[in-house]
Amino acid sequence: MKAVGYKKSLPIEDQDALIDFETAKPEPKGRDIRVAVKAISANPVDYKVRKRAAPPEGETKILGYDAAGIVDAVGPDVTLFKPGDEVFYAGSILRQGTNSEFHLVDERIVGNKPKSLSFAQAAALPLTSITAWELLFDRLGAVPGKSVDPRTLLITGGAGGVGSILIQLARRLTGLTVLATATRPESQKWCLDLGAHAVIDHGKPMKEQIESLRLPPVALVASLTFTDQHYKAIAEFMAPQGRFGLIDDPPEFAVSTFKGKAISVHWESMFTRSSFQTPDMIAQHHLLNDVSDLIDKGVLRTTLDQTFGTINAANLKRAHALLESGKSRGKIVLEGW
Repeated sequence: MKAVGYKKSLPIEDQDALIDFETAKPEPKGRDIRVAVKAISANPVDYKVRKRAAPPEGETKILGYDAAGIVDAVGPDVTLFKPGDEVFYAGSILRQGTNSEFHLVDERIVGNKPKSLSFAQAAALPLTSITAWELLFDRLGAVPGKSVDPRTLLITGGAGGVGSILIQLARRLTGLTVLATATRPESQKWCLDLGAHAVIDHGKPMKEQIESLRLPPVALVASLTFTDQHYKAIAEFMAPQGRFGLIDDPPEFAVSTFKGKAISVHWESMFTRSSFQTPDMIAQHHLLNDVSDLIDKGVLRTTLDQTFGTINAANLKRAHALLESGKSRGKIVLEGW
């Protein structure tokens, strides 16, 4: 089968940062299904792993976590899917990735692809949907249901992949006031179009901007990017006894900043369930099916922004470069071989 991978951790400008190669088609065992990959999307985790995790000498590591495709074969213990089923998912960080024609994934972290979406549109969704859902409901404890919630949720970096789905989930499924941050006019418009009640510029002091909006107190914060640059300022205007959630890797982060207000701090990593085979691992299967239903009912929409052509090293290098620049919006998808 065709695949895209890397042998050494190199800058994305290097011609060997990502390479096209061929490898054996994997065989499913246990609860694994084998998926014929039709479309994938790129995420910041792809370039972060590429930069810091060189494969063993002589091996080629395949990146990629998001995928949409068709079940091609199933392991002996599979009960949720059969060959021919259309699926979407975000794979495990401990296994070979989805940038390959065929891919093995545990059925417990796979969902049924939304019927109303193409493979490309569906591939944009899994990793960010799981991250946003777990962050909003499992970590920050937001209450699903449209009853009025007298609190504001602040989402820093609202135009990125996770922010683009988190804005929708919070606006459509809760009674929270949704406040996003974005610096560029086109990114601010993107956030408003997705459902944010208001948008502020995180490149300027946030406290004054928030005060001028006269919103309910900021009791929940989803810090999606540059946490180290913003968390101290956020602690100053957050409501006492609030919840601060983050997904990035801040080089500096003093949790004691939140002690005075008894603000709890929550990490979100969507790979935790699959990495540790947690007893509730199948929750991601149910979660993705819920997202699929919400898409098909018109409650949520895909966050696909750009399609970069077929799945190959050259196009993936373009995707990595744009993600590394920090100027991407929504999701970048590649489709077909």
